[in-house]
Amino acid sequence: MTTPSDPEPGLSAIMSERRHLINLAYRLLGSLAEAEDAVQETYARWYALSRPQQEAVESPGAWLTTVASRICLNLLGSARVRRETYVGEWIPEPLPGEQADPADRVTLDESVGMAFLVVLEAMTPAERVAFILHDVFRYSFPEVADIVGRSPAACRQLATSARRRIRDAHAPASPASARAGVVRDFKRAWETQDITALIGLLDPDATAIADGGGRALTFLDPIEGGEQIARAWIELARRALGSVALIERTVNGQPGLVAQRAGVVETVYAFDVAGGRIKHIWVVRNPEKLRPWTAL
Repeated sequence: MTTPSDPEPGLSAIMSERRHLINLAYRLLGSLAEAEDAVQETYARWYALSRPQQEAVESPGAWLTTVASRICLNLLGSARVRRETYVGEWIPEPLPGEQADPADRVTLDESVGMAFLVVLEAMTPAERVAFILHDVFRYSFPEVADIVGRSPAACRQLATSARRRIRDAHAPASPASARAGVVRDFKRAWETQDITALIGLLDPDATAIADGGGRALTFLDPIEGGEQIARAWIELARRALGSVALIERTVNGQPGLVAQRAGVVETVYAFDVAGGRIKHIWVVRNPEKLRPWTAL
């Protein structure tokens, strides 16, 4: 019997897997809230095992990864159905550069950039899981096959298909310092309502997409074209910028902006910058997706 003076063997090792599982689940689901739920369910299943069953697991870390991945695979299937009834566009949940809990901290690299996550959303659940496990977390295809319930050859094909989607959707990104400079110039032009400067910073074929989830006022349909976006942003400045503060912040590891009112983050802006111009703007206003920004 386990007592306070006789802690469960391997407990610290089991709990040390939490950050890895959060990192995996966020990349698979595009939502920190859903990732946390998936990891919670993973641990619930571990603790539902009897002590002999736990001791029989050769690699608890591998067991937890397998279970978490399968939970995420199932969630991805149901998420596709839920998002068909979502009000407006669905954008992955943005993450701040500063994250409160070390155990839940997501490593901010290219695999969590907003542009990358948006492409992942277009994949089938199996493609996404196979690609993330193999290409991002470096699991072998036999290991991936055991998780997704397909042959190694099929998983290899899924990852190849996913890789093709990434390649087709991604223009070569500008260097980090150049991206930061473009976002800073965009902020300045927006604040001064300089439409000529805004148009110059936007790719002629740029798109802007907003996610209010029916819980915050925003535009429902994507805005297409650099000039159209610039005009929309000038109108927004006339209506709202006097009462909000625009602040440069890291969004999913990339230069971005947040709009604060009375110190509270109301909107997060993520940017895709290539060739020295902004190709995409993602505007997240759904308060449920801004929880990590208000918890700091």
